[in-house]
Amino acid sequence: MTAGPKMRAGAATAVLALALLAVAVRAEDPYLFFDWKVAYGTKSPMGTPQKMILINGEFPGPTINCTSNNNIIVNVFNQIDQPLLFTWHGIQQRKASWQDGMPGDMCPILPGTNFTYKMQFKDQIGTFFYYPSIGMQRAAGAYGLISIHSRPLIPVPFDPPADDFGVLVGDWYTKDHTVLAKNLDTGKGIGRPAGLLINGKNEKDASNPPMFNVEAGKTYRFRVCNVGIKTTLNVRIQGHVLKLVEMEGSHTVQNEYDSMDVHIGQCLSFLSTANQKPGDYFFIASTRFIKGVSTITAVMRYKGSNTPPAAKLPDAPDGWAWSINQWRSFRWNLTASAARPNPQGSYHYGQINITRTIKLSSSRGKVDGKERYALNGVSHTDPETPLKLAEYFNATKGVFEYNLVTDTPPKEGTPIKVAPSVITAEHRTYIEIVFENPEKSIDTFHLNGYAFFAAGMGPGLWTVESRKTYNLLDTVSRHTIQVYPRSWTAVMLTFDNAGMWNLRSNLWERYYLGEQLYVSCTSPARSLRDEYNMPDNSLRCGKVVGMPLPPPYTIA
Repeated sequence: MTAGPKMRAGAATAVLALALLAVAVRAEDPYLFFDWKVAYGTKSPMGTPQKMILINGEFPGPTINCTSNNNIIVNVFNQIDQPLLFTWHGIQQRKASWQDGMPGDMCPILPGTNFTYKMQFKDQIGTFFYYPSIGMQRAAGAYGLISIHSRPLIPVPFDPPADDFGVLVGDWYTKDHTVLAKNLDTGKGIGRPAGLLINGKNEKDASNPPMFNVEAGKTYRFRVCNVGIKTTLNVRIQGHVLKLVEMEGSHTVQNEYDSMDVHIGQCLSFLSTANQKPGDYFFIASTRFIKGVSTITAVMRYKGSNTPPAAKLPDAPDGWAWSINQWRSFRWNLTASAARPNPQGSYHYGQINITRTIKLSSSRGKVDGKERYALNGVSHTDPETPLKLAEYFNATKGVFEYNLVTDTPPKEGTPIKVAPSVITAEHRTYIEIVFENPEKSIDTFHLNGYAFFAAGMGPGLWTVESRKTYNLLDTVSRHTIQVYPRSWTAVMLTFDNAGMWNLRSNLWERYYLGEQLYVSCTSPARSLRDEYNMPDNSLRCGKVVGMPLPPPYTIA
């Protein structure tokens, strides 16, 4: 029996349907699922028991080890006695500030309830981390590494390492996070940290057993993040060279260093080859720019070693000039691909016309007898209704006013105003942001939702003439940048990611006391090409409870 035209047409239609289904299945990026039970527990990271916030009983929390474009589903069960949110430091949440985990974007997960984050780590590779964003909870633990690998067909500009080590290093306080918050609320400071931790361990526990096991002749990747809240750190490995390869999602020119400064909130990756005499060697981190240096070591052990590390540690660098010069040596790898196949250098950031300059000066002062920090005279406070929800529901009246912060700092001596702080940025405009730090101590700033180009930095106050010193060719695209004491730093970026995005100091004392603001970037097209609709599972609180949903975004 031969097939007739109708049977052949039907078969062809079935084959086409199966082919389209196969394409659809292939087009769906993989999903990774996590269940996190967040609860108090007792640990002794500094040698004495203290109450901490743990994820599934662990500190640090579970590593999110994934590939670019993976869908990440994290179901968070809040078993502590406070509202809770997690933010994903450096993850851009393209078109989805709904998942960003900051108090201005989302209602908190209340005690005894759960919430599921549904995220796609779209077009990103590199080293990042997560942590709780409400109050001083970040000082109680619950942070962890995010490691995003390139897709198989995207070339990586170095050979696969023998192993990939996560290194979460930072200062640590033994005071309970609620005590730290109370101290700040009553006008006191949080003081000096008790010490340093590497991957949640003190010096004794980081060396026995060894934290890093290597074999002679092989090369290893170290993903380092400064997860502290107070101090810059310098990292180095006894007798070994550090070859920088990645910084906050960008491949870098592969310069070699004896040591590297990592400022609060920053992440980087370096390669180190086990090319010394087999034995034990110290991985070292020490504080920078504060009186009374604190140091922590962890052991890196060659296979078969029975030789202890040398007692003498390599010295950390001294002074600000060394750190600034090292920053100037960091370069974007223009020929390497990042998350996408096109070379990083195909984006000529230095040739784009600047449409607006926002100069932000930090300040501190007393408000009602208590210390506050501010940007351009406004000290941010979180309202009961998250800013993003108030904006989406057109319910901003009584919640916040736009643009209390202007594009230039107020006159010196202007009283600090405490209020929700939201500035607007026109969608798809190229904006220069200048941070000025008049303080005697270093600051670092992070912008959620974006990476930016840190084009320049220098002493004193910024002027238009300062642009002559900019690197307009190959500065590294990143999400966190330092501002040295009594100095300025200038960054540039295209505001093409619609949403409500937090810009903040990473010194958590300053963040808690108001040195932050939100940037509202809205698409006038109300198009799904620019921003996703509010997820069905979004929590509601404050003024928007019970309000009808606004018209959804559509494909324009």
